[in-house]
Amino acid sequence: MTAEPRPLALFAYLTLARLGMPAYRLTHFLRCRSGKDDPLRGGERFGFAKIARPAGSLVWIHAASVGETNSVLPLIGELTARGATVLLTTVTLTSAELAAQRLPDGALHQFIPYDNPVFLRRFLDHWSPDLALTVESEVWPAAFDALKQRRIPFVLINGRLSAKSARNWSFIRSAGAYVFGCLDLCLAQSEADGKRLKALGCRRVEVPGNLKFDAEPPSAPAGEQAEISRQIGGRPRWLAALTHPGEDEVVLTAHLTLLEERPDLLLLLAPRHPARADDVAAMVRAKGLGLARRSLGEPILPQTQVYLGDTLGEMGLLYGVSGVAFLGGSFADVGGHNPVEAAALDTVIVSGPKVPNARPVYRSLWEAGASLRLEEPEELAGAISQLLEDRVRRQAMRAAAKEIIDGGRGALQRTLDALGPFLDRIGLGGGGQRA
Repeated sequence: MTAEPRPLALFAYLTLARLGMPAYRLTHFLRCRSGKDDPLRGGERFGFAKIARPAGSLVWIHAASVGETNSVLPLIGELTARGATVLLTTVTLTSAELAAQRLPDGALHQFIPYDNPVFLRRFLDHWSPDLALTVESEVWPAAFDALKQRRIPFVLINGRLSAKSARNWSFIRSAGAYVFGCLDLCLAQSEADGKRLKALGCRRVEVPGNLKFDAEPPSAPAGEQAEISRQIGGRPRWLAALTHPGEDEVVLTAHLTLLEERPDLLLLLAPRHPARADDVAAMVRAKGLGLARRSLGEPILPQTQVYLGDTLGEMGLLYGVSGVAFLGGSFADVGGHNPVEAAALDTVIVSGPKVPNARPVYRSLWEAGASLRLEEPEELAGAISQLLEDRVRRQAMRAAAKEIIDGGRGALQRTLDALGPFLDRIGLGGGGQRA
């Protein structure tokens, strides 16, 4: 059978990747220096592995960061229960730390190699996966092409594709058709995502739903949550979760306004990237606000006005003691963050409008009155004030959110059913423990 020729745009991309080897080294050096990569595991980004491939069936799952990793942990548990080795690759340090904490026995973590044919050949030669799964919108042309050339079964799970991304791919239609045609199956989060994936060249598309509804919400040790609650006491409080540059200023400005009417109000502030904590702490002090930092073990005192949650893996703790939260990434142009975790922990959510990465879920919450959408940052103080004042409204929003979350469950089993033929071929068919 004659191999399908690569489109010119993809051929150029692969050629530039091969010629640009020094650029990858420089990129990695800069990422390590800025705290975005682990220098002790740098070889993984170039396809080198320090651990041997276990015998037996191996499923490679690639997830970008924390949100995607959380969404596939139940699936990983199902696959390892069936006897598979699961290799999870991610991009970020935070997702690597989450993997270290929560991966089950039988699962391994590596950082994904840069999207370069040389690094990917090294990676695939070593790991030789029997099945490859990529999560949500992780589309890497060189990786897709490498899997196609080796005829490794390849599936997009929990797939999403924003209208903007679809338009961008449409400008290089032949390359897009080739890249998305590398997938043997696309499992989309929503009908809209499925239609966009189909239009770009995915040959087979199904819509099992969003795995994030089936993911376990982040938990916190009961003793630690009780201690934080004791320190806060009866003070009103709100949380600014997963904030990005530009949003911290918005949050602190809103908090200063809120303090005028509630002098004992406490803000719990959790930047999306704890590496920014020093900068955020300096910003808090520059506003003249009393600060305590969780990473330093500083307690919440009566004079504490901002509690900086600058640790990893503790969002469950902060959601659990907050009650009301502004969810970041929604005024900044980063696509928004998963609201299901917060809602599942009875946190009333306020967000900005910029949430293309999770728009179907947000839309359901907004339409049901289960979450509050703000158009402008200046609206934040007023929205938080109203929610803190109105207990009945908070209870109604929590109940509406719970109904949406309960109604969205089941995507995990439907995803497993869709993957059944692929799992059968590698000896992983049949039931395991059900999540």
